[in-house]
Amino acid sequence: MIYVIMGCLLIITIFLAVKLYLLKKTAREIAVSFEEVLNEDTNTVIRISGGDKDMRDLTDSINKQLIELRKQYLQYNMGNSELKNAITNMSHDIRTPLTAIYGYLDMIENTDDPEKKSKYISIIRERTEIMKQLTEELFQYSMVVSDDKALELEDVFVNQVLEESISSFYPALTERNIVPEINICIEKIYRRLNKQALSRIFSNLLNNAVKYSDGDLKIKLIPTGEIIFENTAKALSSVKAEQLFDRFFTVKTASNSTGLGLSIAKTFVERMGGTIKADYKDNVLIIRILF
Repeated sequence: MIYVIMGCLLIITIFLAVKLYLLKKTAREIAVSFEEVLNEDTNTVIRISGGDKDMRDLTDSINKQLIELRKQYLQYNMGNSELKNAITNMSHDIRTPLTAIYGYLDMIENTDDPEKKSKYISIIRERTEIMKQLTEELFQYSMVVSDDKALELEDVFVNQVLEESISSFYPALTERNIVPEINICIEKIYRRLNKQALSRIFSNLLNNAVKYSDGDLKIKLIPTGEIIFENTAKALSSVKAEQLFDRFFTVKTASNSTGLGLSIAKTFVERMGGTIKADYKDNVLIIRILF
């Protein structure tokens, strides 16, 4: 009987020793793989040879955290690179008119001709307005993304806000020889929105048309409440159209732009429960908004 008990204890001891050995081996595999994954720029995950359920569950849990960590790391790198490029572009966009302003100020000091002074002052005012637009757009974006409070909503007459926005942009459109083709339905479209935010959305879309349009613009408000902006834009492509709502994205042909206008518009649309998307077909950019 004693020998039987001793045999059973021996078997149990051997079993536990093997089990402990395999657990330690698996732990070493996890440690080595974990260090490799952290030190190398790789998408691989931790793999183990053991079949212990608890160790496999632990490995799966670690892998999930590593995947999430990798995702956040890529987002950080992308955002960091994006921000550096944006700062470089904006510094250039601001420095260009600023350099011109300094140059024309020197020219004003060195001339007594009233006509020339008037001309130089007009140019300085134009360059100052460009700087104002750039800084204002950047300020507006920082305010939008940092404000996590819900927008105050009211019943907004969408037809009227759209008409007012178009009217305010007529001088800028005329300067680009753009005569908008406007088709606003006779039905009164009311939505629960923030009027100021809606006006900002329309202004940013109109400003986008001024920058990118090849000379035409169609604006529609249909009975379903969908608002559609269409314009020819040969400088774009299907890929670029998908990036228009990305922050700091600009098309090379667009000047004096931070690339934040449509990103601000998208943020406002989504905060008010709407959708906005851009399509590009046959050189025509189509932006649709629906609340």
